[in-house]
Amino acid sequence: QVQLVESGGGLVQAGGSLRLSCAASGRTFSSYVMGWFRQAPGKEREFVAAISRSGGVTFYADSVKGRFTISRGNAKNTVYLQMNSLKPEETAVYYCAADDTAVVVTTRRAYDYWGQGTQVTVSS
Repeated sequence: QVQLVESGGGLVQAGGSLRLSCAASGRTFSSYVMGWFRQAPGKEREFVAAISRSGGVTFYADSVKGRFTISRGNAKNTVYLQMNSLKPEETAVYYCAADDTAVVVTTRRAYDYWGQGTQVTVSS
């Protein structure tokens, strides 16, 4: 098993930036594909970004391509989400998740472990 704890959320103005972190403990971090999802009030949880076990392959939702960057530091057991040019409609709770299969996937059901989430609020 792996335990995940997100941090770095907060209040930011539209157009601003935030960097989220997700610290993992437990089983070997490098054996997990990692993903970021978000859930706005009244909406379903949606995929944001994912990264392969080595960090060499990344996937992004179309809505965040060119503005968000996912990365990982396997030596630090941490995955990051750098978010630039944030928009008010991106206000949500952001979750990191871990998947212990080898393939990078974007579907929520594929992920086995979840953090508690961190709130991101983008003001207009």
